[in-house]
Amino acid sequence: MNRLYTLIQYLLDEDPQYSEIQIPQGLQGRRDLFRALCNVRPPKSVSEEFLRLQDEELQAQLQEKGIVELVDIENVCRGVPWRVSTGKQLSLWQGDITRLRVDAIVNAANSQMLGCFHPLHRCIDNAIHTAAGVQLRQECHELMLRQGHEEPTGQAKITKAYNLPCKHVIHTVGPIIPNGIPTEFQQEQLASCYRSVMACADENKLESVAFCCISTGEFRFPNQLAAEIAVRTVTDYLSENPNCSVKTVVFNVFKDVDWMIYRSLMDEI
Repeated sequence: MNRLYTLIQYLLDEDPQYSEIQIPQGLQGRRDLFRALCNVRPPKSVSEEFLRLQDEELQAQLQEKGIVELVDIENVCRGVPWRVSTGKQLSLWQGDITRLRVDAIVNAANSQMLGCFHPLHRCIDNAIHTAAGVQLRQECHELMLRQGHEEPTGQAKITKAYNLPCKHVIHTVGPIIPNGIPTEFQQEQLASCYRSVMACADENKLESVAFCCISTGEFRFPNQLAAEIAVRTVTDYLSENPNCSVKTVVFNVFKDVDWMIYRSLMDEI
Protein backbone atom coordinates (compact mmCIF):
# COMPACT_ATOMS: atom_id res chain seq x y z
CA MET A 1 0.00 0.00 0.00
CA ASN A 2 2.82 2.44 0.87
CA ARG A 3 4.54 1.57 -2.42
CA LEU A 4 1.41 2.38 -4.42
CA TYR A 5 0.92 5.60 -2.47
CA THR A 6 4.45 6.73 -3.36
CA LEU A 7 3.99 5.83 -7.02
CA ILE A 8 0.66 7.63 -7.29
CA GLN A 9 1.99 10.71 -5.52
CA TYR A 10 4.92 10.85 -7.97
CA LEU A 11 2.52 10.82 -10.93
CA LEU A 12 0.22 13.40 -9.36
CA ASP A 13 3.15 15.71 -8.68
CA GLU A 14 4.20 15.52 -12.35
CA ASP A 15 1.14 17.44 -13.52
CA PRO A 16 -0.57 20.34 -11.70
CA GLN A 17 -3.96 19.43 -13.22
CA TYR A 18 -4.06 16.46 -10.84
CA SER A 19 -3.60 18.54 -7.69
CA GLU A 20 -7.18 17.97 -6.50
CA ILE A 21 -7.12 14.18 -6.88
CA GLN A 22 -7.33 12.30 -3.58
CA ILE A 23 -5.50 8.99 -3.23
CA PRO A 24 -7.96 6.21 -2.28
CA GLN A 25 -7.51 4.24 0.92
CA GLY A 26 -8.27 0.78 -0.51
CA LEU A 27 -5.86 -1.42 -2.44
CA GLN A 28 -7.99 -1.81 -5.58
CA GLY A 29 -8.79 1.89 -5.68
CA ARG A 30 -5.10 2.70 -5.55
CA ARG A 31 -4.28 0.14 -8.22
CA ASP A 32 -6.97 1.57 -10.50
CA LEU A 33 -5.76 5.13 -10.00
CA PHE A 34 -2.15 4.13 -10.60
CA ARG A 35 -3.13 2.36 -13.81
CA ALA A 36 -5.25 5.28 -14.99
CA LEU A 37 -2.44 7.78 -14.38
CA CYS A 38 0.02 5.59 -16.26
CA ASN A 39 -2.50 5.20 -19.11
CA VAL A 40 -2.73 8.95 -19.68
CA ARG A 41 0.93 9.75 -18.98
CA PRO A 42 2.86 10.86 -22.09
CA PRO A 43 6.20 9.22 -22.83
CA LYS A 44 8.93 10.97 -20.88
CA SER A 45 11.76 10.23 -18.50
CA VAL A 46 11.09 9.02 -14.98
CA SER A 47 13.24 8.61 -11.88
CA GLU A 48 15.14 5.42 -11.12
CA GLU A 49 13.33 5.19 -7.79
CA PHE A 50 9.95 5.33 -9.54
CA LEU A 51 11.02 2.54 -11.89
CA ARG A 52 12.23 0.41 -9.00
CA LEU A 53 8.97 0.77 -7.10
CA GLN A 54 6.85 0.37 -10.25
CA ASP A 55 8.66 -2.82 -11.20
CA GLU A 56 8.19 -4.21 -7.70
CA GLU A 57 4.48 -3.43 -7.83
CA LEU A 58 3.92 -4.88 -11.30
CA GLN A 59 5.88 -8.02 -10.44
CA ALA A 60 3.76 -8.46 -7.32
CA GLN A 61 0.58 -8.11 -9.38
CA LEU A 62 1.92 -10.62 -11.90
CA GLN A 63 2.57 -13.16 -9.16
CA GLU A 64 -1.00 -12.70 -7.95
CA LYS A 65 -2.37 -13.37 -11.46
CA GLY A 66 -0.01 -16.29 -11.97
CA ILE A 67 2.41 -16.96 -14.80
CA VAL A 68 1.37 -19.52 -17.41
CA GLU A 69 4.29 -21.49 -18.80
CA LEU A 70 4.19 -22.66 -22.39
CA VAL A 71 4.45 -26.32 -21.39
CA ASP A 72 1.45 -25.91 -19.09
CA ILE A 73 -0.99 -24.55 -21.67
CA GLU A 74 -2.59 -27.91 -22.32
CA ASN A 75 -3.16 -28.33 -18.57
CA VAL A 76 -4.66 -24.94 -17.77
CA CYS A 77 -8.15 -23.59 -18.29
CA ARG A 78 -9.19 -24.23 -21.87
CA GLY A 79 -5.76 -24.90 -23.30
CA VAL A 80 -5.53 -27.15 -26.36
CA PRO A 81 -2.43 -28.04 -28.43
CA TRP A 82 -2.34 -29.28 -32.04
CA ARG A 83 0.50 -30.61 -34.14
CA VAL A 84 0.43 -29.46 -37.74
CA SER A 85 1.96 -31.05 -40.82
CA THR A 86 5.03 -28.81 -40.59
CA GLY A 87 5.99 -30.38 -37.26
CA LYS A 88 5.23 -27.13 -35.47
CA GLN A 89 2.70 -26.82 -32.67
CA LEU A 90 -0.36 -24.60 -32.68
CA SER A 91 -2.07 -23.97 -29.37
CA LEU A 92 -5.36 -22.37 -28.39
CA TRP A 93 -5.56 -20.76 -24.96
CA GLN A 94 -8.27 -18.67 -23.35
CA GLY A 95 -7.17 -16.14 -20.77
CA ASP A 96 -5.06 -13.07 -20.04
CA ILE A 97 -2.23 -12.82 -22.59
CA THR A 98 -0.13 -10.82 -20.13
CA ARG A 99 0.31 -14.02 -18.06
CA LEU A 100 2.02 -16.04 -20.81
CA ARG A 101 5.72 -16.80 -20.56
CA VAL A 102 6.55 -17.09 -24.25
CA ASP A 103 9.23 -15.50 -26.39
CA ALA A 104 6.79 -12.85 -27.63
CA ILE A 105 3.19 -11.80 -27.27
CA VAL A 106 1.47 -9.79 -29.99
CA ASN A 107 -0.05 -6.41 -29.29
CA ALA A 108 -2.85 -5.03 -31.44
CA ALA A 109 -1.49 -1.49 -31.54
CA ASN A 110 -2.77 1.75 -33.02
CA SER A 111 -0.89 3.73 -35.65
CA GLN A 112 0.73 6.00 -33.02
CA MET A 113 2.26 2.88 -31.44
CA LEU A 114 2.21 4.46 -27.97
CA GLY A 115 -0.42 2.33 -26.29
CA CYS A 116 -3.95 3.21 -25.24
CA PHE A 117 -4.41 6.58 -23.52
CA HIS A 118 -7.97 5.89 -22.30
CA PRO A 119 -7.90 5.38 -18.52
CA LEU A 120 -8.68 1.79 -17.51
CA HIS A 121 -9.74 0.85 -21.03
CA ARG A 122 -10.24 -2.89 -21.53
CA CYS A 123 -8.44 -3.18 -24.89
CA ILE A 124 -5.40 -5.43 -25.30
CA ASP A 125 -3.16 -2.43 -26.01
CA ASN A 126 -4.03 -0.94 -22.64
CA ALA A 127 -3.59 -4.25 -20.80
CA ILE A 128 -0.16 -4.93 -22.29
CA HIS A 129 1.22 -1.45 -21.66
CA THR A 130 -0.19 -1.46 -18.12
CA ALA A 131 1.42 -4.79 -17.23
CA ALA A 132 4.72 -3.93 -18.93
CA GLY A 133 5.20 -0.54 -17.24
CA VAL A 134 5.94 2.96 -18.44
CA GLN A 135 9.19 1.83 -20.08
CA LEU A 136 7.25 0.21 -22.93
CA ARG A 137 5.59 3.48 -23.98
CA GLN A 138 8.95 5.22 -23.83
CA GLU A 139 10.61 2.60 -26.05
CA CYS A 140 7.74 2.78 -28.54
CA HIS A 141 8.04 6.58 -28.54
CA GLU A 142 11.73 6.35 -29.37
CA LEU A 143 11.00 3.89 -32.17
CA MET A 144 8.42 6.23 -33.65
CA LEU A 145 10.72 9.25 -33.39
CA ARG A 146 13.35 7.39 -35.41
CA GLN A 147 10.74 6.28 -37.94
CA GLY A 148 9.32 9.77 -38.37
CA HIS A 149 5.78 8.75 -39.32
CA GLU A 150 2.85 6.71 -38.06
CA GLU A 151 3.04 2.93 -38.23
CA PRO A 152 1.45 1.56 -41.42
CA THR A 153 -1.22 -1.10 -41.17
CA GLY A 154 0.03 -4.67 -41.57
CA GLN A 155 3.63 -4.24 -40.43
CA ALA A 156 5.29 -5.28 -37.16
CA LYS A 157 7.81 -3.93 -34.67
CA ILE A 158 9.48 -5.67 -31.74
CA THR A 159 10.26 -4.23 -28.31
CA LYS A 160 11.33 -5.47 -24.91
CA ALA A 161 8.61 -6.73 -22.57
CA TYR A 162 9.82 -5.19 -19.28
CA ASN A 163 7.54 -6.47 -16.48
CA LEU A 164 5.65 -8.96 -18.62
CA PRO A 165 6.67 -12.63 -18.26
CA CYS A 166 7.36 -12.87 -22.01
CA LYS A 167 10.67 -11.74 -23.48
CA HIS A 168 9.33 -9.41 -26.17
CA VAL A 169 6.23 -7.67 -27.45
CA ILE A 170 5.61 -7.58 -31.20
CA HIS A 171 3.33 -4.68 -32.11
CA THR A 172 1.18 -4.67 -35.24
CA VAL A 173 -1.53 -2.30 -36.48
CA GLY A 174 -4.57 -4.06 -37.88
CA PRO A 175 -7.18 -2.60 -40.22
CA ILE A 176 -10.08 -0.61 -38.77
CA ILE A 177 -13.51 -1.62 -40.14
CA PRO A 178 -16.03 1.15 -39.27
CA ASN A 179 -18.99 -0.65 -40.82
CA GLY A 180 -17.90 -4.14 -39.77
CA ILE A 181 -17.68 -5.33 -43.40
CA PRO A 182 -14.02 -5.66 -44.49
CA THR A 183 -13.03 -5.25 -48.10
CA GLU A 184 -10.67 -7.70 -49.80
CA PHE A 185 -7.89 -5.14 -49.34
CA GLN A 186 -8.59 -4.95 -45.59
CA GLN A 187 -8.61 -8.73 -45.37
CA GLU A 188 -5.18 -8.74 -46.99
CA GLN A 189 -4.03 -6.09 -44.50
CA LEU A 190 -5.01 -8.36 -41.63
CA ALA A 191 -3.20 -11.29 -43.23
CA SER A 192 -0.17 -9.02 -43.58
CA CYS A 193 -0.24 -8.43 -39.80
CA TYR A 194 0.13 -12.15 -39.15
CA ARG A 195 2.82 -12.62 -41.80
CA SER A 196 4.77 -9.61 -40.54
CA VAL A 197 4.67 -10.83 -36.95
CA MET A 198 5.84 -14.30 -37.98
CA ALA A 199 8.64 -12.80 -40.09
CA CYS A 200 9.67 -10.51 -37.23
CA ALA A 201 9.76 -13.45 -34.81
CA ASP A 202 11.78 -15.49 -37.28
CA GLU A 203 14.26 -12.67 -37.87
CA ASN A 204 14.79 -12.41 -34.12
CA LYS A 205 15.17 -16.19 -33.70
CA LEU A 206 12.13 -16.49 -31.44
CA GLU A 207 10.66 -19.94 -30.83
CA SER A 208 7.22 -19.15 -29.40
CA VAL A 209 4.67 -16.44 -30.23
CA ALA A 210 1.24 -15.75 -28.74
CA PHE A 211 -1.24 -13.91 -30.97
CA CYS A 212 -4.18 -11.89 -29.72
CA CYS A 213 -7.28 -11.52 -31.92
CA ILE A 214 -5.94 -8.68 -34.05
CA SER A 215 -8.48 -6.07 -35.28
CA THR A 216 -11.51 -7.64 -33.61
CA GLY A 217 -13.24 -5.77 -30.80
CA GLU A 218 -12.62 -2.03 -31.05
CA PHE A 219 -11.48 -2.28 -34.70
CA ARG A 220 -14.67 -4.21 -35.62
CA PHE A 221 -13.21 -6.90 -37.86
CA PRO A 222 -15.70 -9.81 -37.84
CA ASN A 223 -14.50 -12.49 -35.41
CA GLN A 224 -15.12 -15.51 -37.64
CA LEU A 225 -13.37 -14.07 -40.69
CA ALA A 226 -10.49 -12.71 -38.59
CA ALA A 227 -9.89 -16.15 -37.08
CA GLU A 228 -10.00 -17.84 -40.49
CA ILE A 229 -7.39 -15.38 -41.79
CA ALA A 230 -5.24 -15.85 -38.69
CA VAL A 231 -5.13 -19.65 -38.80
CA ARG A 232 -4.70 -19.82 -42.58
CA THR A 233 -1.96 -17.20 -42.71
CA VAL A 234 0.08 -18.67 -39.86
CA THR A 235 -0.14 -22.24 -41.15
CA ASP A 236 0.72 -21.09 -44.67
CA TYR A 237 3.73 -19.15 -43.35
CA LEU A 238 5.02 -22.19 -41.48
CA SER A 239 4.55 -24.40 -44.53
CA GLU A 240 6.29 -21.92 -46.83
CA ASN A 241 9.14 -21.30 -44.39
CA PRO A 242 10.18 -24.74 -43.09
CA ASN A 243 13.28 -23.33 -41.40
CA CYS A 244 11.32 -20.73 -39.45
CA SER A 245 12.61 -20.46 -35.88
CA VAL A 246 9.08 -20.38 -34.45
CA LYS A 247 8.20 -23.79 -33.06
CA THR A 248 5.00 -22.93 -31.21
CA VAL A 249 2.22 -20.48 -32.02
CA VAL A 250 -0.44 -19.74 -29.43
CA PHE A 251 -3.75 -18.28 -30.51
CA ASN A 252 -4.81 -16.45 -27.37
CA VAL A 253 -8.49 -15.63 -27.00
CA PHE A 254 -10.38 -13.89 -24.22
CA LYS A 255 -14.04 -14.17 -25.20
CA ASP A 256 -16.04 -17.41 -25.35
CA VAL A 257 -17.15 -16.62 -28.90
CA ASP A 258 -13.55 -16.54 -30.09
CA TRP A 259 -12.76 -19.75 -28.23
CA MET A 260 -15.57 -21.55 -30.08
CA ILE A 261 -14.54 -20.12 -33.45
CA TYR A 262 -10.87 -21.05 -33.12
CA ARG A 263 -11.64 -24.45 -31.66
CA SER A 264 -13.82 -25.26 -34.65
CA LEU A 265 -11.23 -24.02 -37.14
CA MET A 266 -8.35 -25.85 -35.55
CA ASP A 267 -10.27 -29.11 -35.31
CA GLU A 268 -10.27 -28.98 -39.12
CA ILE A 269 -6.46 -28.74 -39.42
